[in-house]
Amino acid sequence: MMMLQDGSTQLLCLTASSGVPLFTRGGSKQLPFSVIGSLNGVHMFGGGHGVVLSCCETEGGGKLVWRVFQDSVMLIAVTGSGSGGPGKSRESEVCLQRLLENVWNCMVLVLGKDELVNVRNVGRLKRDLRSCFCLIDQLLEDRHEGILGNLTHCADLLLPPNSALLQKAVDGFAQCADSEFGCLIIHGRIAAATEKWWCLAPQEIVLLSALMRSLSASGSASCDYPVFLPQGSPTVAHRLLRFQLLPGADVCVLCGPTPSLHRAESGLVVRFWRPVMDTLRDCLACGERCLPASVTLRPDVMALLLINRETHRSVSSVQTNHSQTGSPLLSKTRCWELLKLFYIFSTTRYFTQEDTLSVSTEERAQRGTTVDYVFGFSHQPLQCYLVTEECKSYGLQTPQHQLFLLIPLSVPTYVLRTVATQTLSDIIAATGF
Repeated sequence: MMMLQDGSTQLLCLTASSGVPLFTRGGSKQLPFSVIGSLNGVHMFGGGHGVVLSCCETEGGGKLVWRVFQDSVMLIAVTGSGSGGPGKSRESEVCLQRLLENVWNCMVLVLGKDELVNVRNVGRLKRDLRSCFCLIDQLLEDRHEGILGNLTHCADLLLPPNSALLQKAVDGFAQCADSEFGCLIIHGRIAAATEKWWCLAPQEIVLLSALMRSLSASGSASCDYPVFLPQGSPTVAHRLLRFQLLPGADVCVLCGPTPSLHRAESGLVVRFWRPVMDTLRDCLACGERCLPASVTLRPDVMALLLINRETHRSVSSVQTNHSQTGSPLLSKTRCWELLKLFYIFSTTRYFTQEDTLSVSTEERAQRGTTVDYVFGFSHQPLQCYLVTEECKSYGLQTPQHQLFLLIPLSVPTYVLRTVATQTLSDIIAATGF
C-alpha cells in the first residue's frame, strides 16, 4: 500500500452485492480503481468459500479491515505503514473496526436505514451520501482533541460548576419545544441533558454529539436538521433543532413537526438561556479540563480518562502544568494520543467488556481481541500498568468505573495504585460521577 502516506487512513465504500464504488474518503491520493476492485474481489472470493475476511496486514506494516453491513454496504479501511507496527497490530485493528462501525451508523443517522439497505438507484445513493462526508471526515481525521467517544462509545462529558442551573434550563427549553430530548454541548462535550436524552443508545448519543460539533463548525447560528436514530428510529426521521448560544456553546432538541425553527429561536432561546449566560461563560472558561474547580487533581496526574460503566458516560482531562524531574515533557496533543493508546491496550487485553466492539461472539473470537490466558478463568484483571519511555500508565477497573491515568516516569511504580485510587475517590466525592 505504498500509495498511502505513512499513518494515513483511507475509507472505501462499495455496494456489497456488485462491488460498485460509492465513495472514498481520506488519504492524500485515492487508490486506483484496480486496487479497490481487488480488495472487493478477495473478500468476495473468501465469502464464496465460507471464509469471512475481516482483517489483514501488508508486508510494509499497513493494515486492511473489511466490514459488510446489512448485506448491502461494504466498508473497507486501509492504513499506511506508519499506523501499525509489530506491537500495535491489535490496537490499530480495534480503531479501524470501530471506525467502520461509526461510519455505518453515521450513514444511517443522516440517510436512514431504508435508503442504504434497499438500494434502487446507485447513482442517487452516491449523490445522497455526499451529505455524510463532513461527519465521516470528522471521524476519519479525529480532529477534535480530547474527544474520545468515537473510540469508547461513551458520551464525552464536561462537568459544569453550576450543573443545577443548566439542567433546569435544558429541561425547560426541551419541554417548551415539545420535546423530551434536549442537550447542551460545551466545547464539543455534553454539559447537561434531559433524562430521555440519556435513554438513547450510547452510540446514538456519541454520533449526535459529533453531528453537533460538525454543525457548529459550519458557522451557522441555528439549523433544522433531519436525523435518524440508528437503533431507536432507523427508518423514521426526527428533527434536530440546534442553536448556538455562545461560541463553543450549543443547545439542541430532538422533536417532531413543531415548533418551527423561527419560533424556537425567537421565543425560547432568549427566554431560557439569557438568564444563565454567566453560567455558560463559566463553563466555557473550564476549557478542556472538563472538571469543576471542586476537583483538585494530584500534580503527578498528567492525563485521565474516567468511564462510568453503568451510564456509558466519560470525562477526560489533560494537565499541562506538570513538571516532574527525570520525565520527558509531553505536549497536550501527545498526552491525548497516549491516553487513547493505553485505553485500547487495556480494553483489548485486560478490561474486556461486552460493548468493546459491537460484534458477534464469533467475530470477536476470530479477531482475537482478548489475550488467551483470560479465557478459562472466572475472574478479570482489575488493575494493569504499562511503563514506556515517555510515561507510566495505570488502569483501574471497578464494577461501576474504569479509570485510565498517565503518570510521569519519576513517580515510583509502587505508588501508581495509590495515585489511581485517590484520583477516583476524589472525583466521585466531588461530582458524584
